Amino acid sequence: MDTDCEVLIAGAGPTGLLLANELGLAGVRTAVVERLPCPTGWSKALNLQPRTAEVLHCRGWLEPVLDRALTLLPAGHFAGLPLDYGALDTAFPHQVGIPQARVEEFLADHLAGYGVAVLRGRELTSFEQDADGVTVTLRGPDDAEGTLRARYLVGADGGRSTVRRALGVPFPGRDARVGMAVADIELREGEGELSAPGDYWRLPDLSPDPAGSAFLLPLGDGVHRLFLGGPEQQGVDRDAPVTEAEVRTALARCPGPPRALRAVRWASRFTDVSRQAERYVDGRVVLAGDAAHVHAPAGGQGLNLGMQDAFNLGWKLAAVVRGWAPDGLLATYHTERHPVGARVLANTRAQMALTLPDPDAVAVRELLADLLAAPEANRHVAAMIAGTDIRYPMPGAPDHPLLGARAPGVRLDAGRGLLLADAGTAVAGAADGWRDRVDRSDALDPFDRLGRGAATDGAGALLVRPDGHVCWAGRDDDADDACAALARWFGAPRTPVIHRGDPGRTTAPTS
Repeated sequence: MDTDCEVLIAGAGPTGLLLANELGLAGVRTAVVERLPCPTGWSKALNLQPRTAEVLHCRGWLEPVLDRALTLLPAGHFAGLPLDYGALDTAFPHQVGIPQARVEEFLADHLAGYGVAVLRGRELTSFEQDADGVTVTLRGPDDAEGTLRARYLVGADGGRSTVRRALGVPFPGRDARVGMAVADIELREGEGELSAPGDYWRLPDLSPDPAGSAFLLPLGDGVHRLFLGGPEQQGVDRDAPVTEAEVRTALARCPGPPRALRAVRWASRFTDVSRQAERYVDGRVVLAGDAAHVHAPAGGQGLNLGMQDAFNLGWKLAAVVRGWAPDGLLATYHTERHPVGARVLANTRAQMALTLPDPDAVAVRELLADLLAAPEANRHVAAMIAGTDIRYPMPGAPDHPLLGARAPGVRLDAGRGLLLADAGTAVAGAADGWRDRVDRSDALDPFDRLGRGAATDGAGALLVRPDGHVCWAGRDDDADDACAALARWFGAPRTPVIHRGDPGRTTAPTS
């Protein structure tokens, strides 16, 4: 089929750029279109949760991201109530304090190594999909329009997604009730500047207060992030500029000494609107990130939710384009990620309710604070916010405690699957038919190093998907079960599979 690219991604935010990197890693001809002519450099989101750190580590991309980070935070929060990340089952029990702009900068730089184009100053205005692909209309900087043909289109173009609206996918949920704003500001020299980010990052005080809440975080180089959540932000159009008067009023509310404003570098309004697309996949068009779900930034989950969407989607979309995907693989993106998004929407609504200056909300907050003092309760909520409790359904596979869970510590630099099984076993031999898609490593060392050896519950072999989730666990002589799981997630084998113990029976390769 004659196409300009195999996958076109609308939106060069962290979701679109991570997805483009995943596709580039798989050798998929990809292009990214972005309405803005150049990166803004605005800080926007400020953290990577532990699961996102695992995702980047899985590809070998975490270290260069950490080089750009401000600090590591050993705790998370639920509506400002502290969560202990030290008790989580992860090699990265902390949040990475890093502005979104720096994450985007790394992803864009890395993407260039795959030869993937980011076409800036091009706005997607419409598209038409058919049985073979999608024809996209783009408007350029000079308002001239042109078309681009792709086999698949991914809308990663934000909460006001043009792709989602043109697709006509319902976006049910709740309208905004609370208005807020953030600003990156400079203070007058000596006027209450905070210390460097590594020395001073604390949990925000989100206790209900009729006068409103405000707090500062240092971003380095004399810049501070200011959160504004007071009466002045209510009932204001989201597109209205944040005024200096609002910033000065919020500064006066911040704890500590009086501070004088020098300049506002960037400011933006946001709300607690909560909506989710009814379906993430519609024919050859897919939604990811804020195009698929919007919610309040409570707990610092939004950037992470979108990047994890991309990580789940990338290998599946690449498999479809490359022609080895089993039936229904792309549909599992919706099946797996929609419930995760719904859960984030639910917990952010709960967090926002706990910050309202209402006596009943105050009572619930006090009760929750008591409950979170219990280690088990704190660990449960911390894992939810950190994303380390995500477990995908694995239909058709024998039940096992690790099935669907993350495989932290496993490196999948090449974006392929991984079979953890000793050489010479029946499972290892049967898996040879998938060598073009699945690597093999001896034993369960990555799990043992994390103290998870006992959690394998006697499994002698594990099959890990390219997104780091366990999709099969069994004995090392369970060749039939292993082959069934390999076919379910990686398609038919490329070479005949000879079943040990029954040499006369083979599993046929793909054509």
